Amino acid sequence: MQASLFHHPILHCPSPKFCRALALFSTLLHQPKQRQQQPNNNSSSSSSDSEHSITKTIHKLCAQDRNVDEALRFLNHLHLFGYKPNSLNVSSIIHALCDANRFAEAHHRFLSCISSGCVPDERICNVIIARLLGSKDPDSTLRVISTLNYFKPDFVPSLVNYNCLMDQFCGLSRVTEAHRLFFHVLTRGHAPSVVSYTTLINGYCQIGEIGLAFKVFDEMHEWNSLTYSVLIRGVLRTRDVGRGKELMGKLWERLREEGEDGDDSARSAAFSNLVDSLCREGFFNEVFRIAEDMPQGRSVNEEFAYGHMIYALCRAGRNHGASRIVYIMRKRGFTPSLVSYNSIVHGLCKEGGCMRAYQLLEEGIQFGYLPSEYTYKVLVEGLCQESDLHKAREILQFMLNKKDADKTRIYNIYLRALCIMNNPTEVLNVLVFMLQTQCQPDVITLNTVINGFCKMGRIEEALKVLDDMMMGKFCAPDAVTFTTIIFGLLNVGRVQEALSLLHQVMTERGFIPGVVTYNAVLRGLFRLQNTNEAMGVFKSMRSNGVIADSKTYAIVLSGLCESNLLEKAKRFWDDVIWPSNTHDDYVYAAMVKGLCRSGKINEAFHFLYELVDSGVTPNIVSYNIVIDSACKLHMKREAYQILGELKKNGLEPDAVTWRILDKLHVNVRK
Repeated sequence: MQASLFHHPILHCPSPKFCRALALFSTLLHQPKQRQQQPNNNSSSSSSDSEHSITKTIHKLCAQDRNVDEALRFLNHLHLFGYKPNSLNVSSIIHALCDANRFAEAHHRFLSCISSGCVPDERICNVIIARLLGSKDPDSTLRVISTLNYFKPDFVPSLVNYNCLMDQFCGLSRVTEAHRLFFHVLTRGHAPSVVSYTTLINGYCQIGEIGLAFKVFDEMHEWNSLTYSVLIRGVLRTRDVGRGKELMGKLWERLREEGEDGDDSARSAAFSNLVDSLCREGFFNEVFRIAEDMPQGRSVNEEFAYGHMIYALCRAGRNHGASRIVYIMRKRGFTPSLVSYNSIVHGLCKEGGCMRAYQLLEEGIQFGYLPSEYTYKVLVEGLCQESDLHKAREILQFMLNKKDADKTRIYNIYLRALCIMNNPTEVLNVLVFMLQTQCQPDVITLNTVINGFCKMGRIEEALKVLDDMMMGKFCAPDAVTFTTIIFGLLNVGRVQEALSLLHQVMTERGFIPGVVTYNAVLRGLFRLQNTNEAMGVFKSMRSNGVIADSKTYAIVLSGLCESNLLEKAKRFWDDVIWPSNTHDDYVYAAMVKGLCRSGKINEAFHFLYELVDSGVTPNIVSYNIVIDSACKLHMKREAYQILGELKKNGLEPDAVTWRILDKLHVNVRK
C-alpha cells in the first residue's frame, strides 16, 4: 500500500540537485547494522537529522518550488530504501496537489495514506479536509472523513468543516443529504451552531421547501440577523409579500438589538442579502423605503448601506433608481463613493440615458467626480448619437482638466465619437485645437481621423491627411493608415488608386502589406464585383509570402459565390482551402451559403456530410443556413433530415433553428 501511495512514474531525468540529495539520504538511511544495533546519541542524532532533512526538502519542493511531481518522485525513490513518509510529508504533498488544482489525485493519495496506516494527528487531518473541500466535491471529501473514522474512530472533524460540507451539498440541491449530515454532527458530539442551522435553512429555501425551512428555523435556540435575511430571501422568492414584510420587521428589531456590538460583518452581510433579494425579486419600492427610513438604525454603517443599494440596483439594471439613492444620500449629508457614482453614470449611458448621465456628471464634479476613461467614451458616444455636440465638448474640457490626464488619448476617444455624427468640420477643428494647445496628435489620432473621413465618404480629406503625414507635417503613417485609406478608396470605387497604394506606395515607404491589409483589399474588390482584380491580388499575396488565414478564404468564397462563379468557388475549395488545413466555421458557412444561394441544396447537404466524414464538425450556423434554404423551398423532409444529422453530430438546435422551422410550418398551414 505504501508504494501505491507515492508511486509516480519518472517522466524525465532527475535534476543534479535531486540526485545529490537522494545520495545523501540513501547514505544516512543505509547505516551499518552494527551501529544500528548499538544505538548511541550520535546515531540517534544522525537519524533525526536525516528525517528533518527529508521533511525540509519535500516541503521546499512543494511549497517554494511548486514542483509536486518532483516531490512525489523523490518519495518514490526513498521508498525503495525503506523510508516511510510522516504526517508532515503527507500534508505537504496534499497541499501542493490542491494548489495545483489536482483535487482528485489529492483525495486518492490521502485515502491511500490513511489505508496504509499513516494517519496524521487530528489538527493536521482537519487542515487537510479543509483544503480538500476546495474541490467542491462533497462526496469525495465525505468518503475521506468516513475512512478516517474507520481507521481512527476517535477522530472528529471540526464543526467548520462539517458546515462547509453541508453547504456544498445544499449548493447541489441535495439538502436531504445535508440534513442527514446535520444529524451526524450531533452524534459526533458537536452542538450545531447558528451557521449550521442557517446553512440548512438556505438549502431548503433554494429548492422551494419553505415549510421545511421554517421547521428548521423553529428548532433554533438563538438566531442572528443573517438567518432572518436568508429566510426572507426564500419567502420573497415565493412572492409571499405579507410574510416577507413581517420577517423584515423582525430583522430590523434583531439588528437594532445587536446594535454596534458583535460581528459587524455578519450584520452587513444580512443587510446586503436582504437588499439583493429585494432587487432580484423586483421589490424596488421597498429598497427606496429602506433608503428613506433606514430602519436598521446604526447597526449597519450608513455609507455601506447606501453603497450596496446603489450596487444592487445597478446590477438589476435600475440605474435611474440608483441615482435616486444618490439624491437621498446627498439630502442626508452623505457623499457617494466615486466607484458607485461611476457605475450609475456608466449604466445610464449604456441604456440610453445620456442626458441624465450628463446631469449627474455636472452634479458629481462638485465633490470631485470625473468619469473613468471607458465611461467617458460611452458618454461622449451617446451624446454624439443624440447630436448634442455642446455637451460632448463640455465633457471633453472636464476630462482635459483632469490631473495627470493623457490628453492625446482623451482627444482620440472624442474624435472617434465625433465620427458617428458625420461632422468633418468638427473633426478638423479638434485636430487644429490639439495643435494650438501643444498636444501633438499621434498615429492613433490621425488614423481615427482618416477612418472617420472614409466612413463619411470624404475620401479627399482623408487623402489630404495622409499626404501631410507622408510629407512630415505629422507623425509617419503606419500599416493601419494605408489599410484604412485603401479600403476607403475601394468603397468609393477608386480601384486603381487603391491598388497603387497597395503595390507601390506602401513598398516605397518600407511597409510590407500583411494579411489584414490584403483581406481589406479583397473584401473591397469583391464588393465592387471586380473578381479578376481580386483573384489577382490573392495571387500576388501568395507570391509575396503572405499566408492567408481563414478570414481570407471566407472572403474569397463569399465573393466568388456572390459573383455567380460557384464552380470556381468549388475548385478554390478543393485546390486551395482544403489542402491548406486553414479553415474554420466561417469558411464552412461561406461555402454552404454559396451553394444554397445557387439553389444547390443537395450539394450543400453532401458538403456537410463530407466534412463530418473527414472528422470536421461544423457549428450550428452552417446547419441553420441549409435548414433555412430547405424551408424556403418547402423541402420539409430534407430540413428535418438535416436536423437529425445535426443532433447525431452532438449539436443541439438553437433559437434560430426553431424559428426557421416554425416559419416552415406557418407557411405550410397557409
